[in-house]
Amino acid sequence: MHWDEMAGDPALLEFWTQRRVCALTTVRPDGRPHTVAVGATLDPPAGLVRVITYRSSVKVANVRAAGAAGAPVSVSQVDGGRWSTVEGTAHVREEPDRVAEAVRRYALRYREPRPNPERVAIEITVRSVLGRL
Repeated sequence: MHWDEMAGDPALLEFWTQRRVCALTTVRPDGRPHTVAVGATLDPPAGLVRVITYRSSVKVANVRAAGAAGAPVSVSQVDGGRWSTVEGTAHVREEPDRVAEAVRRYALRYREPRPNPERVAIEITVRSVLGRL
């Protein structure tokens, strides 16, 4: 479903605030998928999902390899028979205020992360949402 149709769904919003591990899928330059476990946060008013990570991670390299237009990605989470996948376009953000906002949201959903001078944020502009909640 298109994001505009789902952005205010209470079940979706609740599902994306509960503490659970997510899976981020990026695409390698050779076209193969790369899926890793991540902590992800949904920001409905901004239409963004944020993931904090290391600057040197493969997921960051994959997003950067896509160029200025951004990389197509998906972020999924599962809880028994309930699941949700957000699809969108990712960009790597290194601006201190954007990384700080990603860290703040991560701390609210998961825990305060350890300091990391190599930290960046992957921001995903949400295009669509799939799921069964």
